[in-house]
Amino acid sequence: MIWALAGAAIVALMVLARRRLADFPAQHLGDYRDEPGEALDLRRHLSGPIEAHGVIYGPTGRVVSRFAADFVGTWQGNTGILKEHYRYASGREEAREWRLILGNDATVTGEADDVIGKARGQLAGPALRLRYRLQLPDDAGGHVLSATDWMYLAPDGAVVNRSQFRKFGIKVAELVAVMRPKEKT
Repeated sequence: MIWALAGAAIVALMVLARRRLADFPAQHLGDYRDEPGEALDLRRHLSGPIEAHGVIYGPTGRVVSRFAADFVGTWQGNTGILKEHYRYASGREEAREWRLILGNDATVTGEADDVIGKARGQLAGPALRLRYRLQLPDDAGGHVLSATDWMYLAPDGAVVNRSQFRKFGIKVAELVAVMRPKEKT
């Protein structure tokens, strides 16, 4: 019996160590502060018409949804609006409007109608980490999820977004998307 408990404790510690040291939450802003190349500037890189394409993974790691989206970002000084319109492969559509404020200390705060309270973030070199609580629509269960978004500026100006959504600390979904300025026609 004691060996079983000891074994279970060791496995639990290994899982916790992996999550803290080698998983999504193991990233730190300091990892990106001194990165060479251009820094992510939301006023520039999330401005004007933007197209996005991405997938959402469920808790088992399988793709559960695919989407294309059109965004429009407008800025007046350090205050911005990012209007998002999603089109899912299922035919469902969704809209969100982020209201963003950039602080002089590289902080970011944001609000959206489906975000509970304020989203809080920090820029560091080519990266942004943003944390918030998201209220899913009723047709998706109405759950409240803890979200962490990481956005990374790619060398060509695209922004790669990786987000994880958790309920009671357990990952229930992950989103990966690429955003880039919309081609002028």
